[in-house]
Order: sequence, then structure tokens, then C-alpha cells
Amino acid sequence: MPRDTGGVFVFAEQDGGRLAEVSLELLSKGRELADALHATLAAILCGHRLTDQPGQLIACGCDTVYAADDPRLAVYTTLPYARVVSEVIAANQPQVVIFGASPVGRDLAPRVAARLRTGLTADCTNLAIGDYVEPVRKTEYRRLLYQIRPAFGGNIIATIVTPEHRPQMATVREGVMRMPTADPARTGEVIPVKVTLGPEADAVRILERVKAERKVNLKGAKVIVAGGAGVGSAEGFELVRELARTLGGEVGASRAAVDAGYIPRDHQVGQTGTTVRPKLYIAAGISGSIQHRAGMAESAKILAINTDPDAPIFSFAHYGIVGDLFEVIPRMIEAFKSKA
Repeated sequence: MPRDTGGVFVFAEQDGGRLAEVSLELLSKGRELADALHATLAAILCGHRLTDQPGQLIACGCDTVYAADDPRLAVYTTLPYARVVSEVIAANQPQVVIFGASPVGRDLAPRVAARLRTGLTADCTNLAIGDYVEPVRKTEYRRLLYQIRPAFGGNIIATIVTPEHRPQMATVREGVMRMPTADPARTGEVIPVKVTLGPEADAVRILERVKAERKVNLKGAKVIVAGGAGVGSAEGFELVRELARTLGGEVGASRAAVDAGYIPRDHQVGQTGTTVRPKLYIAAGISGSIQHRAGMAESAKILAINTDPDAPIFSFAHYGIVGDLFEVIPRMIEAFKSKA
């Protein structure tokens, strides 16, 4: 097997032949990291009947795709995937390996890190390449992976490094990296991986799969109307929903509103929810804590509605209305309908 020693590897998650969005998002950051290291970018792809996916990965920035195509990998199970992915990494010894912080990535990455006896930083919101000087021994390390993530409930941003173990591994939250632009003219190499599985392949059997599509598409929404603790009740969110319907958008929420039981967790925006980049984000009754800001600060335009003129959200919103959302939102709906 050819070796991509010193490169950057991305675990390319797929289900039923469809690549996960978070894996494609990681390719844009992976390409950036690989270029900074003057190294190659590779993807590890596991599944069955892998036909179009390797080409999609190459078009989105990969130089090499390691394709493990086997009927036993058709559906994700922890132990077979952990063995295959670990063996590919061990054979190639990349500097960096990144996974999406999806349910699959959060299950697989710790297993792989344990097999490889290396560290893992979970739920990163950014990655970069930089140098580090160990403060006690004054040892200098060059071109390390900066694994950046919120810590202590989002009150600080921590930068974590793994100076003495390889590969440097991290999981990255969905939606925080931009989707790459595919270039069908890009060329790369697809390398078949020989799959050798032991008894672990039969340790778990999938008897039935029940798939439910998400009812909320916050990541793809161009307009989001989000409510916070200031909405006050589940009934109060009906007004938020009405404004979202009027504008043709989706309904979002802060963690405080979700924890209070006003709205299901699928609607949560923020550090522990979904990261969004709509053209318009309306925040109604949301204070604007750093945890919420982490998930929506890159919106093209932010309109904040809050009764507290000192609410943190006004410090980064493009437009602010100091007022009661139950008075402001009906007027917005009326004004929009009158011009529709």
C-alpha cells in the first residue's frame, strides 16, 4: 500500500452511498491544513459498492482516497470500522486525522485513538497549524495541529496541542467549516484497502434500521427566526413560528429555551446545537451568550429583539430593536404581509 506519511487524513463518513455533509466540510479545512504542512490530503472511505463517492472526495480536495469496499462494512458498526480505519492510519502514519463530530464520528474516533495510543480532542470549532514551546523544558515543537474548542461551558476558548504523539486527532463539529466547492477536473488516486476482519465483524449484527429524516433544516435555511428564554413558554413560540412562516424561514432556539421545554432540541442553535450561516438571523428574546454566538455569529445579517438594551447580543447584531417581542413581531408580520 502506498504511504501518505506525514499527511492529513479525513474520515469520510457515508450512509447508503451518500457522503455526510460534515465530511465534505472537513475537506476544506483538511486541504488548508495539508497545504500549511506541505503534505497530502487523504480520505478514508468505508462501505459497500463505493462507486461515485471516491470521485466526489477527490473533486472536493482529496489527493488520495483509501476505499475499503466490503459487504461487512455496508452499515456502520463500531469494531469493524475501528479496525479498518486504524490499520489504514497505522500503515500510512499521517500527522493529522480528523473526524466529524457526528454520532458515528463520536463513536469511532475514541476507539481509533485508543488503538493507536494517541490523544483526541473532541468537538473542535477550529483547527490550525502553528508552533508551540513547552513552558517547563522550553522544548520547541514546530507545525503542530492547534485543536481549538470551547471549554468551561463556553466561557473560554481552549487551544490544545499533542506535541509528542502521532497522529494528532480531533473531531470537528458539524457546520463550523465551510463546504468546499467541487472541481470535477481535479485528479487523484483511489487506493483499494484490503479488508481483513476477525471475530469482531460478527460481534454486533444489525437486525433492523429505522431512519427518520430531520424535520428541521437549520443548516440549509436562508432565514432563521430564533427564540430564547424571553419567549417565556411553548405557546409563545407560536409567534416565532408565525414570523418564520411569513418569511419562508426555519425556527431556531437558544439552549435556554430548549432546556426550558419550550421547543424540541432539533431547533437548538449554538455551541451545543447547530452552527448556522443564514442570510438573515432574527434573535427574539435571546440574550446572546458566547455559547449561542458560537453557532450563529457568521450569519450575513443579524436582527436582535430584546427588552434589555444591555443584552450582549446587541454588541454583535447588525440591527437591534429594544422592545417586547410580543409587540414587535406582530408588527413585523403585518408589515411584511402588507407588502407581499
